[in-house]
Amino acid sequence: MEIINGIENIKGRFKNPVVTIGNFDGIHLAHRSIFEKVIERARAIDGESIVITFEPHPIKLFQPTVILPLITSYEKKIQLIEEVGVSTLIRVDFTKEFANISARDFIIEILCHKIGMKEIVVGYDCSFGKNRQGNANLLQEMAKDLGFKVHVMEPMKLNGTPVSSTKIREMIKDGQVKEAKRLLGRNYQIRGNVIKGRDRGGRLLSFPTANLKWTDELFPKVGVYAVLVKHKGTTYQGVANIGYSPTFGNKTLSIETHILDFNHDIYDEAIEIGFVDRLRDEKKFSNPEELTEQIKIDIERARNLFKMETNEA
Repeated sequence: MEIINGIENIKGRFKNPVVTIGNFDGIHLAHRSIFEKVIERARAIDGESIVITFEPHPIKLFQPTVILPLITSYEKKIQLIEEVGVSTLIRVDFTKEFANISARDFIIEILCHKIGMKEIVVGYDCSFGKNRQGNANLLQEMAKDLGFKVHVMEPMKLNGTPVSSTKIREMIKDGQVKEAKRLLGRNYQIRGNVIKGRDRGGRLLSFPTANLKWTDELFPKVGVYAVLVKHKGTTYQGVANIGYSPTFGNKTLSIETHILDFNHDIYDEAIEIGFVDRLRDEKKFSNPEELTEQIKIDIERARNLFKMETNEA
């Protein structure tokens, strides 16, 4: 996938480009259906599939005091879009100057003149341009005169649940990671580097843990989770605790993961944690021995969950 950082770095027009535009936070199943439609239409007209996305998220610019933890970092978003098979991603630097471009000018000057758009695929609720005045209706209104086609994707639901970034964000914050997976089409993942922890997992509890310095903005509700840990291209099973380790009276939030059947020093190395299911709330135990016994139970539950998932697959 070609990545173009900034509209000003577009060199020449594309071949029969089919375009979509949006923030695409989470790259969930509804987003993937849009990308797949873009790719399908590009193949049909011997063209190129193009995703245009904005960085940073507009709410970060206009409402910096609003806490909106993003589901995916920009780097993760690129990875997931590339995996779908899109040929080109254009990153638009979302500045106040860009935000002042009217929706009509964006369609004429950027989509049509700069990119040479032949077709566009958008969600039913898409919005763009100054004061968010651009939408599917405006695109359809301007399409005939400017010579492009518009495809509007209808809202997606799974068993009555809307597939949306807002709904997924709520689920993750509430610890409903298994339910969020259905809408994402994958486990929710966070990534970061392994850092030195308090050295209690192995020394006191006989269960060494990888302490994560995470880079993502969104993480699940405090508790214990069955997880899959990716390290250097290999995936391992594990149990992660998100919380404050109340048994030891800590005040700082941490994410500590015991990787099953794993005995390697991975300090300062990158890992990615995928949340499979929530096992229980975090709780305070009377002593480390009680906590050790509970961890044994958590690990057994996690192993059973992984077996069930394997059998279902």
